[in-house]
Amino acid sequence: MHQRPGIQGPPPGCPAHGNTQLYGPQFGSDPDAVYAYLRTLGPSAPVDIAPGVEVELVTSYDAALYILQNPASFVRDSRRWNALNEGRVPEDSPALPMLGYRPNALFSDGAAHARLRQAVTDSLATVNELQLVRQTQASADYLISRFSTERLGQAELMAEYAQPLPLLVFSDLFGCPPEIGDRVITGISGIFSGTPGADQVLAEALGELIARKRRQPGEDLTTRLMQHSAQLTDEEVLHQLVTLLSGGTTPLSAVIGTTSALMLGEDWQADLPVEDAVNQVLWNYAPIANYAAHYATHDVELGGRVVKANDPVVISFAAANTDPRLAEHREQLSAKAHLAFGAGPHACPAKDPAFVIAVTAVESLLNRLPDIEVRAPFKDLSWVPAPWSRSLVALPVRFTPRTVAPAQAQQTEPQPAAPAVPVAAASRSMAHSAPGASKPKPGLFSRFLAWTRGE
Repeated sequence: MHQRPGIQGPPPGCPAHGNTQLYGPQFGSDPDAVYAYLRTLGPSAPVDIAPGVEVELVTSYDAALYILQNPASFVRDSRRWNALNEGRVPEDSPALPMLGYRPNALFSDGAAHARLRQAVTDSLATVNELQLVRQTQASADYLISRFSTERLGQAELMAEYAQPLPLLVFSDLFGCPPEIGDRVITGISGIFSGTPGADQVLAEALGELIARKRRQPGEDLTTRLMQHSAQLTDEEVLHQLVTLLSGGTTPLSAVIGTTSALMLGEDWQADLPVEDAVNQVLWNYAPIANYAAHYATHDVELGGRVVKANDPVVISFAAANTDPRLAEHREQLSAKAHLAFGAGPHACPAKDPAFVIAVTAVESLLNRLPDIEVRAPFKDLSWVPAPWSRSLVALPVRFTPRTVAPAQAQQTEPQPAAPAVPVAAASRSMAHSAPGASKPKPGLFSRFLAWTRGE
């Protein structure tokens, strides 16, 4: 099990109450050292997950499993959050978009959760695995074609491959037409990069998608959610789609990037399959590192500490998976016993499709570019300094450039980057272009669909 050396003494704490900070460059550069220190305080400890936002962080595998599998004592509805209700959470806190209540299965409990989750799981169950593999391969081929030809044999895989690939696959699964798929990708990408107005762009695009599927149903996830016997409202369908996008695309990007880096590193055993590498990443570099806030329905004791009712308890999937207490039992555990996909009633409903996409994406990369190699040792790669996810900042690679026939050059030539435009303005220009005005430049999904048609 990969463990970094422990740190001497406690990591930096919040000046107000001495809590360990789960944000900033020091945490981002060595989160394992922070988790090691927190474990000395017990199965859980108070931390600041953002400036002025205190939560109880669970670092023990057993304690995490107990909470995840105990919905009678720990619920997900963040409207219970004491500090938020008492005005003690900064209004502009970066924790609010991650922990604030939304009307979806993730933040619901009891019968409401069961109804929404059943609609999601039943809809996902209709996804054909072979078709999903083909969709992923097509997306991989398109992205590889963009950076592997007419170039100097170098690329940055996070931005050019790992991040856009899940967005293309999900837009396809949702049955997006080209122009709506472009805006869905713009919106969800903007939300994770902090672009103002991105949430409005995404909501408007998904609202238009749902309206279109009311008129013209299709063989896609959006239609299946809308036609489910749970009879979701359009607003409920929209929020489930947002949950699938946010919970699927960014973590998948992290897994694809980290797995690629691991397999291309000098320490990886060449004959091990991609599935083994993906499982190792899910164990040791959980893409959703610290999340799944729960709220105790009554005061609960955890390892000698009392967690008060309605105070947030956040699961550190990253720390739980690397809990040293697991080391002696690790070989007896199933390869899928990690908590990267959660556990209990709120376990990720898309874990099987996500695993298929990740494995197929990495296999496609290695098959298309057999001599690809990372331009820096794995240990020297930088990680995003955020508490929520464990993802590489960049993955620079080199390879032998591919050659294409002249007839293919136009469709495979990399597109120059468009000038930066606020996503809200871009969305308005797409939706409200004046008659006769020039059409906006096709976005990523439009270009991908055109490429699949040989245009």
